Amino acid sequence: MLFENLVRPALYRLNRNDPELVHERTIGVLAAAAPVLPWLPLPYGGHDPVTVLGLLFPNRVGLAAGVDKNGRVLRAWPALGFGFVEVGTVTRLPQPGNPRRRLFYLPGSDALINRMGFNNAGADALAARLAARGKPGVPLGVSIGKSKVVALEDAVEDYQASLRSLYPYADYFAINVSSPNTPGLRALQDKSALTELLAELRATAASLAGDRAPTPLLVKVAPDLSDSALAELLEVCDAHGVAGVIATNTTLSREGLAPADARTADETGGLSGRPLAGRAREVVRFIHDRTEGKLPIIGVGGIFSGDDARRMLDAGASLVQVYTGFVLRGPGLVREIHRALAGSGVHGRADSAQRRGIMGRVAVRWRR
Repeated sequence: MLFENLVRPALYRLNRNDPELVHERTIGVLAAAAPVLPWLPLPYGGHDPVTVLGLLFPNRVGLAAGVDKNGRVLRAWPALGFGFVEVGTVTRLPQPGNPRRRLFYLPGSDALINRMGFNNAGADALAARLAARGKPGVPLGVSIGKSKVVALEDAVEDYQASLRSLYPYADYFAINVSSPNTPGLRALQDKSALTELLAELRATAASLAGDRAPTPLLVKVAPDLSDSALAELLEVCDAHGVAGVIATNTTLSREGLAPADARTADETGGLSGRPLAGRAREVVRFIHDRTEGKLPIIGVGGIFSGDDARRMLDAGASLVQVYTGFVLRGPGLVREIHRALAGSGVHGRADSAQRRGIMGRVAVRWRR
């Protein structure tokens, strides 16, 4: 409550009510504090070890892509209670993203609209930072996407270049084909395009792995897909040994917004936050049921409380990620989630599959 009632309003007043400026300056403060944070007795940690994707996670709560795009403050996130961190989305080419203003806060709905457009310093810059500073002490995911100036027909080579640059550092890769803010990107979720992309990325990962198991590849899906389109996407993932799914990205829908936010709702871009919670759980539940619980799912979308996280796990997720809830509620949300999960003793339907040894497999098969 201190963060929501005092810290966040002060940050917005000091930064001209510009959410992106608030974000940038917060990252700057965390970057300055990162060297000392691991040594402080902060009350945000949670110990709930779980093996998913063949990786040992110290707890189930992760930081979603978009918060620390360029991996600037990796040492800070475990100190704030996160059991894994996903950086990016990064592209092969550095790009400034879409023109500002491109991030909007909808206070009546606990939501954000963004049209950032994959603003990032590029895959090579992230690789250089990871080589120089090292990885965090928790599993590291890297979200990769298509460079805006690259044509769709050249997207495969663009993704492959990012995969090669960052392969030595990632514990898993998220293949982002579902952002609404890069023109044409969501077309890569179509069967033929996704088939080609995943086949080539799997082959590239296998080549880079040598004698070791390839680094897991996950696909991040849009919440706006119909059940039939999502089922078709899962068939492609199955055919190409995709290790898991991240559900979901932001939505183009404006359902569930408060009337007070009607004017801001007209802004173009993807909506995240509390209004997405129900649809994100629906997608997670669909994937879990369709794959008979055999495909690991990272659930993300509208998690603002410990109960939200527990319900996402109950829907079939193995892990959860937070973004908008963390931005708006602060690190206290992470602590609340840990307490809720520890207090409930319930960690989701996916755990029964994990106990049978299924969740650690990189490639899975299920009955259609």
